[in-house]
Amino acid sequence: MAATEVLQRYFDAFNAGDKAGMLAELADDVEHHVNEGNVRKGKELFSDFCDHMDRCYRECLTDMVFMVNEDGTRASAEFIVNGEYLTTDEGLPEAKGQTYKLPAGSFMTLKGDKITRVTTYYNLSDWIRQVSA
Repeated sequence: MAATEVLQRYFDAFNAGDKAGMLAELADDVEHHVNEGNVRKGKELFSDFCDHMDRCYRECLTDMVFMVNEDGTRASAEFIVNGEYLTTDEGLPEAKGQTYKLPAGSFMTLKGDKITRVTTYYNLSDWIRQVSA
């Protein structure tokens, strides 16, 4: 299975709001390295994170570019997050339905046809500026 196919299914599921589809692409012991947060290990904690994000944000990723190493064990995706801030997230500015557009990237490790690590980065200061304007 090509890594780009796994990533495409994962991000297609993200854009469709299909948490089960995203989870299907992850290894049971996936490590989720959260931007500005702790590492969460396992599908259950990943699922909990998705539930939290779905409550606070509505996001669609566009301008997707995938990069994969030769043996398909490491990959990345660069994209634009087009979002709406729905419900105030603890420790962040108040949500009032603000929209934002934010460059971001995800870095992944794959074993076989499963993602074993997801690390996502974006500029939190830029996001705060956009939703505080």
